[in-house]
Amino acid sequence: MQRDQLINHSISIIKSNQHPRGGYIASPLFPPYAYSWLRDGTFIANAMDRAGQTDSSALFYKWVAGVLRNKRSRVDALLHKHENKEWIDRSEFLGTRYHLDGRDDVSEWGHFQLDGYGAWLWGLSEHIKVTGNRTLLEELRESIEITVDYLMTFWHYPNFDCWEEFPDYVHPATLACVYGGLKALGELEQRPQLLDKAAKVKEFILSHCVYEGRFVKSVQCMEELWKPVLAGVDASLLWLAVPFGVCEVNDPIMLKTVEKIESDLKHEGIQRYVEDRYYGGGEWLLLTAWYGWYQKELGNRQEAQRCLDWIISKADELGRLPEQVPDQLRESSAYTEWLAKWGEPALPLLWSHAMFLVLSDSLD
Repeated sequence: MQRDQLINHSISIIKSNQHPRGGYIASPLFPPYAYSWLRDGTFIANAMDRAGQTDSSALFYKWVAGVLRNKRSRVDALLHKHENKEWIDRSEFLGTRYHLDGRDDVSEWGHFQLDGYGAWLWGLSEHIKVTGNRTLLEELRESIEITVDYLMTFWHYPNFDCWEEFPDYVHPATLACVYGGLKALGELEQRPQLLDKAAKVKEFILSHCVYEGRFVKSVQCMEELWKPVLAGVDASLLWLAVPFGVCEVNDPIMLKTVEKIESDLKHEGIQRYVEDRYYGGGEWLLLTAWYGWYQKELGNRQEAQRCLDWIISKADELGRLPEQVPDQLRESSAYTEWLAKWGEPALPLLWSHAMFLVLSDSLD
């Protein structure tokens, strides 16, 4: 399949799988992913902005605002508990995914996850920069401020990582989303309080999430000290450079992090992390796109193009991109187990199509 063909297919697949209210289904043919995630959705919306489909992205941002608008009393109750140092059960926090009609997901799947809320503020700010539509800030004000209050208070709380795992730890990739959201909105609206908090989040990352000169997957507070608890790397650490800018792409810490990602997780595509057993721990298309995006920003255009070509080669005859491919598995027996449990990996995955569009756009 040619690149331009896959661009058109990707835009079409994303648009046709957007609910009339605005939510993007994560994967239409994979029942466990029949929700809209704030995180996935924001990156999908950002890709649509890049592709000139700003009506689609605006609808998503308005959908999120609609989902959050009735959460003020819930967030205020959480803030009150925090202020009074009361115990907060993980189930009391806001959700990470919602039904396409905006209802909360009340399944037993873990919910407390902050990355999507930070990403939403970042994506909305980027959308306003692209479109110049600042009236959207006032239209969505109530939900923006609910999100700001939530992140400003709970940014350092242990929560599920971007893969819905390890809820007892704090994750640099999640903190990068929070930093990116607060900083983007703070700059857009010239709000020093948000910029100060973003600076504090960045300081935390650089002070507590670096081990052997590179970023780590996760940290935990032990005996009043933050220590690496998952000291390996996760490919989502690329987010600290692109798009959130916690550090520059050529920062020595980032370069050493990517060197470790390459040695531990890179084949032709990029895997998530060493201990990954989900569908055997295959290569993820969206992470390969992210790695290509990073390489493009670093100046390695040839490697970025190789990543793009590899992703294109994984499209099926209908132009659909999967979540991951089993070309290089960390544990083949786990792949068989997940096949028996849920069937083939998600296809199409809208986030894969989105990151293909982002990488393609960055190469233009």
